[in-house]
Amino acid sequence: MPPQKNWTKPNSRAHRRPNTGAQRAALVVLPSQGCELPVPTIPAGREWSDNEKARWTELWESPQATQWDETATGTVALLVAYESMLLKGEGTAWIAQEARHASDALGLTPKAMAALGWAVEQSGGSHE
Repeated sequence: MPPQKNWTKPNSRAHRRPNTGAQRAALVVLPSQGCELPVPTIPAGREWSDNEKARWTELWESPQATQWDETATGTVALLVAYESMLLKGEGTAWIAQEARHASDALGLTPKAMAALGWAVEQSGGSHE
C-alpha cells in the first residue's frame, strides 16, 4: 500500500494534480521554409561522401533544425553515418535502432514531433 498523502506539508504529492496528459506544453510551430541559420561544418574524423554532405545540409536546413543548437552536431553526424550504412546494405539491426533513436532525439519523426510539441507550419500560416 502506498504511503498516505500528507496535506500538511506544502510539497506533498497531495497538492499535485495527476499527470493526465492534458497538461501539455505550448505547441511550437516550426517554419515550413526550414532553418535559415548557417549550416555547421560537418565534423572531421572521417571522409564524408557527397551524398552524406548533402544529407547533412538537408538536415540542418529542416524545420526541426530551428530547435537545435551546436550540441546536436554529433547526433546529426551519427544519423547521417547510420543512414549511409543502412542505405548501402552495411547496417545491422543495432545500427537501424540507433538511427531511429537519433531521428527521435532530433524530432525528425512524426511521433517525436508530437512528443516534443512541434508542428510544421502549413503554407497558410497555420500548423499541421
